Amino acid sequence: MNPFFKRVISWGSIILLGYFTCLLVLITLQYVPIRLDVAFLNVKQSVVHLKHYQVAFFSHVFTSIWVLVFAVVQFIPGIRDHLPQIHRFTGKLYIFLVLVIASPSGFVMGYYANGGWVSQISFMIQAILWFYFTFLGFQMAKRMDWEKHQLFMWRSFALTLSAITLRLFKWIIIGVFEWPPMDTYRLVAWLGWVFNLMGVEILWYYKYAPKGRNGMP
Repeated sequence: MNPFFKRVISWGSIILLGYFTCLLVLITLQYVPIRLDVAFLNVKQSVVHLKHYQVAFFSHVFTSIWVLVFAVVQFIPGIRDHLPQIHRFTGKLYIFLVLVIASPSGFVMGYYANGGWVSQISFMIQAILWFYFTFLGFQMAKRMDWEKHQLFMWRSFALTLSAITLRLFKWIIIGVFEWPPMDTYRLVAWLGWVFNLMGVEILWYYKYAPKGRNGMP
């Protein structure tokens, strides 16, 4: 690809991600100060009294936005090559937050997800894969296997990005098809992360297939 168009696509993607990240910040600010009767929690009144759910929800909400920010930093052109200290520092913060807080709390929230077992299984699988890919990405970095490190972090970021794609698919489906809200939620619970992960696998295949390499651990 022409270097100019590659740079335009890269920066365009960063700007788009930045825009949606700002929208997620506004969503997060709805829970400041902490309340149990606002926004999403209005439809979780049957479980919001549970202390472990409260801990899981607020720790997930207040850390996931930083996880997304740190992930975006990893993809800004030039930082990895010219500012490796920032790349490593924000990468370590990303890995720590995902493994210690965001993924475990996401699993707990997934167990209580709206939409019954269809949504619950989806969100719990996503949380497990999020932890797994991020942990393997960290392990590959320790081994200095940068190719596999990049692949597993791409996969991890695909799941991080589901916070955005889930909402996008929800808006599109409701606006175009006018499906019942809960049916839409069950669909986007899967579509929000499976679509991203499939995109990463396709991009990675075409990155290495022309060179006659599999590159798909």
